[in-house]
Amino acid sequence: MSEKKQTVPFSGTKEQEQALREVIAGHKDEPGALMPVLQKAQEIYGYLPIEVQKMISDQMGIPMEKIYGVATFYSQFNLNPKGRYRISVCLGTACYVKGSGDIYNALMEKLGIVGGECTPDGKFSLDACRCVGACGLAPVMMINDEVYGRLTVDDIDDILAKYE
Repeated sequence: MSEKKQTVPFSGTKEQEQALREVIAGHKDEPGALMPVLQKAQEIYGYLPIEVQKMISDQMGIPMEKIYGVATFYSQFNLNPKGRYRISVCLGTACYVKGSGDIYNALMEKLGIVGGECTPDGKFSLDACRCVGACGLAPVMMINDEVYGRLTVDDIDDILAKYE
């Protein structure tokens, strides 16, 4: 089954680019500087799109493969933007046995994205997580810092409507 990947166009500003250039200039000749540069780049942009990786590659003289390898190896880095409303569905054991997989699938269908993606309008992003520590409320999802528990698929429309 071939999913059409939803993408949010890169919209970096000149101010962000200048901030990144300053970070790179401050670390350029330090050994092991890639990690702190990537961390700062993600702080500046919110994620590490290919355009940002390319700037780092060009200005630091580091091959794109190495930058991509580091960015995909460490879970702290995001290659896709996060939405204004970050939805995280718990797929840990307690939640999963109570139906969180169905909730996650319904959210993918309703939002038109797959896990790890952001809606084209930048409003919602969707991820799975393993446990939010609210097993007694299973199944659980979070939108930003708000926890929703004892969910059914029928609850999704009303919850999403709060964020429209």
